Amino acid sequence: MILIVIFFILVWVGWRFFVRAAPSPIVQAENKVKPAGSDLATKKKRKDVVSISPDYSEQKESFLRRVFLHKKMKLSLLPLASLVLVLCVVGGTLHFNSRHVIAPYLPQEYSQVAHIQGTFTEAKLEPPPALPPEVFINAAAAAARPGIATADRDWSKLDPHFVQTVLQIMKKMAERGYPMALLEGYRSPERQDGLATQTTVVTKAKGGQSKHQYGLAVDLAPMKDGKIIISERDAWAFSAYQALGEEAVAAGLTWGGVWSFKDYGHIEKAGSLAAILRNK
Repeated sequence: MILIVIFFILVWVGWRFFVRAAPSPIVQAENKVKPAGSDLATKKKRKDVVSISPDYSEQKESFLRRVFLHKKMKLSLLPLASLVLVLCVVGGTLHFNSRHVIAPYLPQEYSQVAHIQGTFTEAKLEPPPALPPEVFINAAAAAARPGIATADRDWSKLDPHFVQTVLQIMKKMAERGYPMALLEGYRSPERQDGLATQTTVVTKAKGGQSKHQYGLAVDLAPMKDGKIIISERDAWAFSAYQALGEEAVAAGLTWGGVWSFKDYGHIEKAGSLAAILRNK
């Protein structure tokens, strides 16, 4: 960009001071010779100019040749001067370039900066290994929720970005002393309708109205001594659910524990389902 500006400046300078030449000295001299007096004197002066001597004509022609050569030499020097100036600017820029390099991106420090950035970048988490079926059967029997044993726990049916958020929450919960297990992820519309109409109220949403059907909601439960504890009546489990709510809100998700119908193990993507589907 700087070179383009310099180029146009040089073009303007060349046009102003080289191409657009001043009027010829001969023309200026002739313009100064203005006879005074009557019209007869004026006509006589014009006749004298016409009947000019041969020597003066040769001098005039020689002078015009010198003026022409002088102009030609100026026009020839203009591109050369422009090229020299551009080369000087480029050379100066390259010479002082190293003084303006941002320190973190110097070659000897780049690898160290990349290593630090990689350290702070969270690696993609993998879902935990599947738990034995009897763990869920026992939990369902203890909580009187038989549907838990046959619930879908396939992580691949969930939204990939949502999965990473949930796994980050589960990691933080384990660090706080509350390891969590996935009770249910994707839920079919048929199963949603069945849960909404059963005697023990689990959900009020019908098929297509829950984010479970779109892979944007999961039900989690804390684990203690290899057992899943679903009931919030257990003091330890209730503390775990409260911690789950804190971590979910911090991650930008919605926690079912704040609803009028309490669903302490439920977390989902924030926002209305209609708006989420509209923005997909």
